[in-house]
Parts: sequence; C-alpha cells; structure tokens
Amino acid sequence: MAQSYIENPFAPRRRSTREVHVGDVGIGGSNPVRIQSMTTTDTRDTQGTADQTELLASIGCEIVRITAPSLTDAENLAAIRKELDRRKVHVPLVADIHFTPNAAMIAAKYVEKIRINPGNFADKKKFAVLEYTDAAYAEEIERVANKFRPLVRRCKELGRAIRIGTNHGSLSDRIMNRFGDTPAGMVESALEFLDVCESEGFRDVVFSMKSSNTQIAIQAYRLLAARLAERAPGEPSYPFHVGVTEAGDGEDGRIKSAIGIGALLVDGIGDTIRVSLTEPPEEEIPVASAIASIGSENWDVHPEVGDPGAPFTPDVYAHSRRVTRSLCPPIAEIGGNHPVRVEIDLGTVPSDPKRTAEELVRNLNKFPDLACESLAVHISDPNTVGSLQTFSDAIADAGMSIPLAVCVEPGTTAQWPPCVTRVVARTNAACDDALLDRVAEHCAASRIALEWNLSGAFTTISDQLDRALEASARAEFDEILVSAESDLPVQAIRLVAARLEARGASDVPIVLRHRRHADDSDETALLRAAHVLGASLCDGIGDAISLEGFGEPARTVDLAYRILQGARLRTSRTEFISCPSCGRTLFDLVETTERIKARTEHLVGVKIAIMGCIVNGPGEMADADFGYVGSGPGRVNLYVGKDLVVRNVPDTNADDRLVELIQERGCWVDPA
Repeated sequence: MAQSYIENPFAPRRRSTREVHVGDVGIGGSNPVRIQSMTTTDTRDTQGTADQTELLASIGCEIVRITAPSLTDAENLAAIRKELDRRKVHVPLVADIHFTPNAAMIAAKYVEKIRINPGNFADKKKFAVLEYTDAAYAEEIERVANKFRPLVRRCKELGRAIRIGTNHGSLSDRIMNRFGDTPAGMVESALEFLDVCESEGFRDVVFSMKSSNTQIAIQAYRLLAARLAERAPGEPSYPFHVGVTEAGDGEDGRIKSAIGIGALLVDGIGDTIRVSLTEPPEEEIPVASAIASIGSENWDVHPEVGDPGAPFTPDVYAHSRRVTRSLCPPIAEIGGNHPVRVEIDLGTVPSDPKRTAEELVRNLNKFPDLACESLAVHISDPNTVGSLQTFSDAIADAGMSIPLAVCVEPGTTAQWPPCVTRVVARTNAACDDALLDRVAEHCAASRIALEWNLSGAFTTISDQLDRALEASARAEFDEILVSAESDLPVQAIRLVAARLEARGASDVPIVLRHRRHADDSDETALLRAAHVLGASLCDGIGDAISLEGFGEPARTVDLAYRILQGARLRTSRTEFISCPSCGRTLFDLVETTERIKARTEHLVGVKIAIMGCIVNGPGEMADADFGYVGSGPGRVNLYVGKDLVVRNVPDTNADDRLVELIQERGCWVDPA
C-alpha cells in the first residue's frame, strides 16, 4: 500500500471523489470544500435551534448538524425544519446519532444527512477485554450489519446521505480487542459499515476519521483513502469530512485544527470540514473558511517533478521522526535525539544593537519557561558585522545565552562574524558551482556549521540540493543542515527529505523556515504557520523551526511552542482536550473549560480532558491524564486516563474534586 493514499505526495492534486448531495449542497467531485458546524442548543428548543441555525447559515455555514440523542429529539427535527422553512432558511441539516438507531430512522424523514458513529451505533463501550474466534467475530459483524441495514434502506428510499463518522475515542470493544486503539481500527470500523451500504447499492456516503490527536487523525484519513482506493482502483472514491475533534479553544484550538486539517488538505484530502472549537459555533466558521482556503490554494498547481529516488518518510501511516545527526556546540545542538529547536528570525542586523538586545531579553523574559534556542540575523552589508558582534555581546551582558545563525548571501565578501551556524540565504539555481564550493570550503576551514537554504521555484529544489551536497562533499565537510523556501512549502520539504535519503544523506538535519505573508491577518498568519509547519512536523520532518515576521519575540516563541505541542512533538504547557458544545452537553462547556483552565493551566505536561457528555469521553480521555465528563444534569464524572474513579460529583464542587484528584496522583504543583 506504500504511499497509495494519494497520487503523488510531491505534487498537490485533489483526491478524486464522487459527488454526494446533501440536499442542494454537493460534497466532493468538483465542489469547493464545504464548511460545517453544529448547533449547541437543546434540540427540543425549536426556536433556539432555528435561531442558531439561521445565524450559522448567514455567515457561511453550508451544512448544519443537530444532535438527536433521543426519539423525542429526532421527532422535533420536523418542527425545526418547518420553522426554518418559514424563515426561508434552506441550509441542509444533519442529524447526529449516537447509541440510538431508532432515532436515526425517525430523523431520516426530516434531514438531508444522518451521521452515525460505528463505535456506538450498535455497540456499547465498556472497555471489556474479550477474545473472539474468527467465527464469533464474523457473527458480531453480521449482528451490527443487521442493526444498520434498515437505516441504509430508509436513506436510499428518501434520498438521504449518510456520514460514517468514526471517532478515535469511541471505538467499540470488539474493534479495540482485534485492532487496538489505532488508525487501522478506526478504518476497519468504518469499512464494516461501508460493506452494508454497498451491499444495498447505496453510495451516498461521506466518511470521517476524527481524533483529538493530530497525528492519529492524519494517519487514519490517509489509511482510509488508501484502503478505499484498493477497493475500487481508478474510480472516484467517497468524499471525506475532515476535522480534529476536541481541539479546544483559543489559539491552541485553532493551531491544532490547522495542523490536522491542513496536513490533509495539502494532499488534496478533504471535501467538507468542521473546526471543533470549545467556543460558540459561529466562531468556527471564519476559522474553517480560512483553513479551507489556505489548504486548497495549490490544488490547481501541478508541477512537473521527477522521482526523487526515495520516499519522504518510511511509513505515511505511522509517525516517526527522521533519524538525523546531532550538530553544533552543546548550547545549540540540533538533530539527533534533541527536541525540535525553536528559532526567531529577526531579519537584518538591528541599527541600535545594544538597545535592541536589551529589549529582546526583557521581552523574552515574559515567558521564562519557553527557551528561544537560536536567533537568525541577516547580513548583506560588511559594515554591519561589527554591529552584530555588539548585539551578541549585549545579549550576553543582559544575562541570556542565545546562539546566532547568521544569514549571508552566497556571494557576499563580508567578513563572517562568530556564529554557531551560517545560513547561506537564498541559495538558488543561479548560484554556480564555484560559488557553492567557496562557501563550503570556508565553513569547513572555520568549522562553522553550514545551512544550505534552498529557495526559488519548487521544480529547482532537487537540483539545488544535489549541487549543495556535492559542494559539501568536495570540501569534505559534513556539518551541514538544509532548509527550503518555495512556492509549495510542504512539498518542497518532502522533496528535500526524499532526495537526502536517495543521496545517502538521510541523517542531515532539516530546518523548517516560515515567513509571515505580508497580506495575512493575524489569525490567518497563525493558521498558515500551523498548517505549513505542522504538516511537515507530522510527517516526521524537522529538527528546528524558525519563524519570521510574527511580532514581538516572546509572542513568536510562544507560537512556535504551541505549534510543536499541537503536532505532539514538544510539550510546554498543559494540554486541554475539550469538545465543542452541542445539544448533548450537560453543562456550559465554554464557561467550564475557562474555569478549569484558570486553575490548572500552569501544570506543564498534564493533559486534561473536558467533555460535555459520555459520547467520546472515556475513549478520547485514554489519551489524557485526567477527565471531567458530564454524567447528568448538574453531575460530573472524574476519570484518570480511561478509568472512572469518582462518580456523580455535583458540578458545584467538581472543580475542587478534580484538583484534589490531580494532587492525589502527584501531578500538582503550586502556581508561581
């Protein structure tokens, strides 16, 4: 199956899918990426649900999902549809079904699509350890199929679509015991339900593979795309609804969503998306629209690129970081077993180096626990070399030790100042071999680590890298790193990784450099950085990330660490796995999340899940250290991992009991 999830990982091209109609809205085919959200009102509140649906439709939400947890809720979808028709709001509706197949049968009469979760449509999750013979397993599959088949037939009769929405957090015990809590289990769970659909001649199907873990979500969608391609080679496949569930709120929720969704869109995977923020649903729409725009902007670019000679990663269905050599003096070690390093690119040498250094150190001290591990500074004028030395000395005098990466044009004749790394900025196809040789020879003689910064058109990157490697070899110098800045940034980095592998230089560290686009708003800039950097990081590529143009230094460093945490590579803060509100939620999720964060956000490395109901609670919390789950009106269950340890705590003192539980488990420290 190798890399069959897409046609070519080095050339963006939209995944070929059939069109599925949800009412008047087409998903897949040649349609744009559709934007979805979900109401947070009680489904029995007809006016409130209609109000929220109308608001969502008015700001660009193209499909609205409404939960139907009971037969009564499902029946009230008729009143909601009638009220929306009266208001002339014609947005398609989706009924969200968990645990109650009978509710799905009713809802299909009133909505355009039914979302079912294979993990709980016909099974209940008890975390039971069971052993199945092949015959017993087959009997269970048939039992589930017989429970699902009536809904398929009804949807076929009524012209409704079905979303088979697998959630990492709610795989059935049967799937868990055969496949484990894995992307393979998620995919297998979905394909069992597809078998029923296809046996009934029903193909108005959309899939989703959601997880709060960005790496798991990416791997599951890729694996499903590959498995579907195997089932019907050469034919348009089924559309995908893409999202990262329980993404959280604020910047962290946006970053996580941009990483998980963006990493798929960059490969042309994704036909409709939802950003699952722990915020009012109308806040999701502009974020989703921006992610869709960024992720699909290169779908029509089809560069001619030859085979680089090796894959960009050994396994696209499982995350593993590239194995690289460790470079540079101990203060700035990059690669090897070291964490992905964080660098700020300051641009040109400051005109007032002493004052700038003092302001820099003062600003970085706003986040004393987040280390700025390198500073990139650009030199184009030999007269600024002295200023750079003054700048470096002033940083040290202010009590901070930060290594410098000095960026110099390939042909500069400037005296090279002391630095840890020399970045040969804007190495491009116009640089002749003699110039590259002089660069490599000088670095070899002075023992300064050399970063070849490849730049320009994507189609020239592979040749540039070959020539840089050859110059390094002629100088007998292997203290090198590589970066690439191109019109196709994610594909360019993949090409570099693949070509290094093919040339026998797979252990050369790679630096991910990202410069803010001048015309991006603050939020779009954040989403683009998370998308571009996060996609490569989740591919296992990147030994350092460098950001330029993101404002004050502390803000830039903070953003870099948030991206690393969103990609599951470096933890620097508490991680909150909090679901978006919906009609099932048993408490005010936004307010509760804010309250719990205020008390626990200083617990670096601790993962806390905040779930409004039981739908994904225990399963998704298997990835968390502690869980806070609504169990009934005014009641909360508390978990350690997936284990329920405190039942039915009144919500008036559930926060205190959660803190006590964290203390009892030895994970508490007092806030500074």
